[in-house]
Amino acid sequence: MRKFNIRKVLDGLTAGSSSAAQQQQPQQHAPGNREPEIQETLQSEHFQLCKTVRHGFPYQPSALAFDPVQKILAVGTQTGALRLFGRPGVECYCQHDSGAAVIQLQFLINEGALVSALTDDTLHLWNLRQKRPAILHSLKFCRERITFCHLPFQSKWLYVGTERGNIHIVNVESFTLSGYVIMWNKAIELSSKSHPGPVVHISDNPMDEGKLLIGFESGTVVLWDLKSKKADYRYTYDEAIHSVAWHHEGKQFICSHSDGTLTIWNVRSPAKPLQTITPHGKQLKDGKKPEPCKPILKVEFKTTRSGEPFIILSGGLSYDTVGRRPCLTVMHGKSTAVLEMDYSIVDFLTLCETPYPNDFQEPYAVVVLLEKDLVLIDLAQNGYPIFENPYPLSIHESPVTCCEYFADCPVDLIPALYSVGARQKRQGYSKKEWPINGGNWGLGVQSYPEIIITGHADGSVKFWDASAITLQVLYKLKTAKVFEKSRNKDDRPNTDIVDEDPYAIQIISWCPESRMLCIAGVSAHVIVYRFSKQEVITEVIPMLEVRLLYEINDVESPEGDQAPPLPTPVGGASPQPVPPQSHPSTSSSSSDGLRDNVPCLKVKNSPLKQSPGYQTELVIQLVWVGGEPPQQITSLAVNSSYGLVVFGNCNGIAMVDYLQKAVLLNLGTIELYGSNDPYRREPRSPRKSRQPSGAGLCDISEGPVVPEDRCKSPTSDVKDNSFSRSRSSSVTSIDKESREAISALHFCETFTRKTDSSPSPCLWVGTTLGTVLVIALNLPPGGEQRLLQPVIVSPSGTILRLKGAILRMAFLDTTGCLVPPAFESWREHNVPEEKDEKEKLKKRRPVSVSPSSSQEISENQYAVICSEKQAKVISLPTQNCAYKQNITETSFVLRGDIVALSNSICLACFCANGHIMTFSLPSLRPLLDVYYLPLTNMRIARTFCFTNNGQALYLVSPTEIQRLTYSQETCENLQEMLGELFTPVETPEAPNRGFFKGLFGGGAQSLDREELFGESASGKASRSLAQHIPGPGGIEGVKGAASGVVGELARARLALDERGQKLGDLEERTAAMLSSADAFSKHAHEMMLKYKDKKWYQF
Repeated sequence: MRKFNIRKVLDGLTAGSSSAAQQQQPQQHAPGNREPEIQETLQSEHFQLCKTVRHGFPYQPSALAFDPVQKILAVGTQTGALRLFGRPGVECYCQHDSGAAVIQLQFLINEGALVSALTDDTLHLWNLRQKRPAILHSLKFCRERITFCHLPFQSKWLYVGTERGNIHIVNVESFTLSGYVIMWNKAIELSSKSHPGPVVHISDNPMDEGKLLIGFESGTVVLWDLKSKKADYRYTYDEAIHSVAWHHEGKQFICSHSDGTLTIWNVRSPAKPLQTITPHGKQLKDGKKPEPCKPILKVEFKTTRSGEPFIILSGGLSYDTVGRRPCLTVMHGKSTAVLEMDYSIVDFLTLCETPYPNDFQEPYAVVVLLEKDLVLIDLAQNGYPIFENPYPLSIHESPVTCCEYFADCPVDLIPALYSVGARQKRQGYSKKEWPINGGNWGLGVQSYPEIIITGHADGSVKFWDASAITLQVLYKLKTAKVFEKSRNKDDRPNTDIVDEDPYAIQIISWCPESRMLCIAGVSAHVIVYRFSKQEVITEVIPMLEVRLLYEINDVESPEGDQAPPLPTPVGGASPQPVPPQSHPSTSSSSSDGLRDNVPCLKVKNSPLKQSPGYQTELVIQLVWVGGEPPQQITSLAVNSSYGLVVFGNCNGIAMVDYLQKAVLLNLGTIELYGSNDPYRREPRSPRKSRQPSGAGLCDISEGPVVPEDRCKSPTSDVKDNSFSRSRSSSVTSIDKESREAISALHFCETFTRKTDSSPSPCLWVGTTLGTVLVIALNLPPGGEQRLLQPVIVSPSGTILRLKGAILRMAFLDTTGCLVPPAFESWREHNVPEEKDEKEKLKKRRPVSVSPSSSQEISENQYAVICSEKQAKVISLPTQNCAYKQNITETSFVLRGDIVALSNSICLACFCANGHIMTFSLPSLRPLLDVYYLPLTNMRIARTFCFTNNGQALYLVSPTEIQRLTYSQETCENLQEMLGELFTPVETPEAPNRGFFKGLFGGGAQSLDREELFGESASGKASRSLAQHIPGPGGIEGVKGAASGVVGELARARLALDERGQKLGDLEERTAAMLSSADAFSKHAHEMMLKYKDKKWYQF
């Protein structure tokens, strides 16, 4: 009869009942010996999920604004996001709920507020005086489309131009419409027969606030007198207008047109332009007009006290410059500089010393917002150099294909990476400080080092310092430089298995303590790197070729405990040994003419200069077999203590001794099982199926992956579909077309068999069919013997089963503490060692740093295994299942990590259905289950990762990293850690008008806008024109208010505001009913008049 531990079952039931909504079974305690009780300290209250910061370039930018006093830059995007940048380290991300694109942004200069205009015809007022900006008011236009906005400096009245050509005026304090409207038909000449088009520009005369310059798309410009409510002058040009800019004296303005021309107008001479310039047009002889050019999308006109004005424009290139990069043109006096950009220009702004439009502008820089970059040009230095950008905006320099996150790293790592990365910096930047320097840093309450590593499509790997919610690039490694590059497409070898990006990084395995780095690339290549502070020249790059084959035939596989026939290890003396299981890659085809024994990439055969930083230790490549390309690598692990690297794919597993440069293990997945294979497999012809590549989101359903003919690059058109993991869960018979891939690898020092009395080095292997196999490692002594004697590798016969593909494995000691894999601390390899050091090295034998090495024999360990469907905690050496938790029934886990938090550890999982879950260890009690985000694309699946101290991240867009925390403590401290955007700054003094200007006039004319636009003068605006929506920012402000009388008053005021809003709604409805009744009455009267005099027979 089976015995159950009743107490454990009851514990499981109570834990399960607390999360009944999760559809999860309570964890079960398996029959067998009673497990020692481990005190678990983590509780549900230690967990809370919230977003922390977003790094990287704003994806699909659409608008730009700058506060010249606060020195804050704002960028709006096509997805309704708002990114604010102050000094380096002060950044903020906000989002409009509607997700509509941002058309325009306008700062209330030095007020700590910002107005955004969106394509859904809404205006929003953002409060920037709080660490997390929020919307105070919104205004939704119901009958007209917004095309342009203008807010004069130190004014509370915002001019809003529309598609119909009208201009409405909004009070930004109350966010209500004024009754004052400039109608298009009043602005243009009465004799004009056509509509002037949408409003593309509005600005007031710098010297007279009562004069408004209105630009219509068709080419008409009107100077409108606000007081007399009529047009003073009308300027017409037969080309469409894109932008308008004033000279600061208010006597001239400049327009940019769709034919690549600039027209300069005198305000008092509307008949024709004072000057017409075609900056990029070829001047023809005989006084003919220059050839038309591309439209000049924007122009700015900035003056200086000591010299000629600057005219800065984007676009306007001649049509014959096909393939030329987008340009910004800077015209200063007689010189014209054309500055080429890497991407198309979205918008630009000239940064000036003064916020006053009626003073000499003194421009000092131009900020250029490109499609995928932000560039700042120094106007004060010759040659217009660019400023070195301190923001982490280069994440997407090459598309990100994978990333890893490490919190609580060794403290010497960041300085070491920074010192080697500092040598990689480009020269020729402006010598001035970065001018966008507003805001203040938050308090750095998190003191531990954090590193993010990103792998890219071009084969580069970037290391980032991510400590204290900031991000700064430390070091960039180019993995492609060990390979020969093909000069053109015809020259490319026909062995490529991907159409593009053959060096793209797929997997990164990094040991922070030893600094050993290993990458797996899309062309079935693995490179092992060692960190060094010394420059070296490698005469011959060490290289191995591995022939990994998937074949089922009648040859008997080795028995469970019997070692497979192993190759004789090659001595480390030869710099480039030929591995025993591969042939030299000179013969590229087998006897039947099929491509055979050739790798996909060609390693350089010339000496390679390796700079300080990561240096190539070994290149391993899988080769073509009988006309079939090598399959992409699905898992990878490196261990510095053992000197081993192991990788697997859907064909099998290979282990390499990177110290001796020898292949130790090369087995098909089936051979790993020996005679214990639980599956019925059918033989297949060698070329029956090709690389299985994920079919995208349809692949999320349960079932085998549909194989494709060629594997795709992670950045090709189907880059979000390269998720190549079989979704079969409990399969008892394998379809002949599907394969069992290696999905998880973990080196450790633990019990390999049930009969073991002490832990020993081994490798745990997880597969996509939910099997865990254990391989025993027999390592030679340390020192010189390690380089001379072979490492003996043998399958142990231990097999464990879970439901779903294995994702992650880890080990706990008898007290429930994490047992990290053994490692060797980093030391400089390129420096000759002293004799004493050599002696020490001889004596040193790599041992695990875990407590298990000093444990008594009777003490046990726990293996924690997480699959796509469930998690199990296995007691070792007995191999009894101590705890089990079915994580999800209807979905599958994309990422699972065993992480440290609050001096304890837990299992953190991210599911494809959008849930983030955490479980205690070892008992697997559910602690957190929050619906966070659905799996909308495979980029999230490929980049999501958890790390220690409650941190996690994923690539939220192709250019941005979103960081989040699941720690209650970090959520509470987040407010302190965030930087402040708004800082109290004195507004500069207004320019002095001078004695004579004051006496005789001619200075800036002020205007009492309140008198013109206020309700008493202009009346109320039509309620049906726009709808006012109070924003959550006001409520947030109240929450932040001090408790007591002030807080109570604020709440009372808010309640009154809400009541006022409801009364307003009621008034609107009443007005609508009245107008409806009036319409009905009028219609009835008309009907009566129509039929009044008709006889009965006339109806």
